[in-house]
Amino acid sequence: MKKLTSLIIFFLIITISAQQSISFQSLTFNELIAKAKKENKLLFIDAYADWCGPCKLMEKNVFTKPTVANYYNTSFVNARFDMEKGEGRDIAAKYGVRAYPTYLFINGDGQLISQNMGYMVEEVFLSLGKEANSPNNIKGSMKERFEKGEDSPEFLLNAMKLNMNTDFDFAKKASEKYFMTRKKGELTKDEVGYLLYFIKSAEDPNYKIFKTRKEEIVKFLPAETYTQFDNEMKLQKVLQNSFDSEKKTVNEKYFLENAVPLVGKEEAEKTLNKALLNFYEQTANYSAYEKTALAYYKDPALFEDMELLKAAWIFSDHVKNKASLQKAQEWTEKSVMKGETVENTYILAKILLKIGNKDLAKSYAEMSKYLAQQGKKDFSLAEKLLQEIK
Repeated sequence: MKKLTSLIIFFLIITISAQQSISFQSLTFNELIAKAKKENKLLFIDAYADWCGPCKLMEKNVFTKPTVANYYNTSFVNARFDMEKGEGRDIAAKYGVRAYPTYLFINGDGQLISQNMGYMVEEVFLSLGKEANSPNNIKGSMKERFEKGEDSPEFLLNAMKLNMNTDFDFAKKASEKYFMTRKKGELTKDEVGYLLYFIKSAEDPNYKIFKTRKEEIVKFLPAETYTQFDNEMKLQKVLQNSFDSEKKTVNEKYFLENAVPLVGKEEAEKTLNKALLNFYEQTANYSAYEKTALAYYKDPALFEDMELLKAAWIFSDHVKNKASLQKAQEWTEKSVMKGETVENTYILAKILLKIGNKDLAKSYAEMSKYLAQQGKKDFSLAEKLLQEIK
């Protein structure tokens, strides 16, 4: 009897656990669309990749929350697709999925209602579903409703929250409208956070709110931090005035004269060099890019691997000087030593080939191709390089 009781408890635990999770259906995409149309529901798709850490955390920590599971199971036809396998590839192409996890809400006609991405806490993910399932969506997506003039504070706040990671420009417009009409009462801590997030320069409409409501903001933000943020925004304006894309010229003297009083000499020079690298890349002035990069990345240990890897890629395509390529080799090896990837092994192979080390270049090109094949990624670049080495 004791064993039987234990067995019953065991099955009850399994049943309860199963109920407290989003129930994903194993159907084809067309079958899911048909089911959503028949049941007059939206189709929710968790677009993931099996290597994606945040995807696994969502599955473990959020999809299993009772409030989330109950709402999504009641309100949607739910499905999961690996975007790098089978039918998932077609879905990714159709709806422009480029990052994981991505959450798609699709109506019974196959039209996309909402698309968001990234790890979300329970409350935000629940709000995402409720907003997607809002009767207002009969009138169109959030962007369409915004363009038609919908401007309630609740709508604008949701538009900010749910689109800040996937459609920044739209979310920024919603924030500007929200704060422009936010007259009554003091700003909350969360509102101050959103306000700062959407300010990118002293030209932004939200910057005016930042200046006129300083007394409210410094209740949540130290005065020193407020001043630093303000100077950073002014710095962006100085940067803008220092570069002329049409003439492809830079007024470095003007920039330093105006930037140093704001952020100090060291930070001003660092900002200028980063901006110069972007400017020279955009204007295809690769000789100037080479010179600036060599000076800026003199001590590679001070920089992130991905930043160095980007510079090395540009060197591999556009630089001929052997000494400069050897510096790019050093930058790339910094990344490779922490772990070989399709990208860093390919870049290293290209650089080694240009230097004249064919044997080692071949080894890294083969490694890049192998890693791409293992991860079911495109290996055409590595294959092309191998043919060039032969």
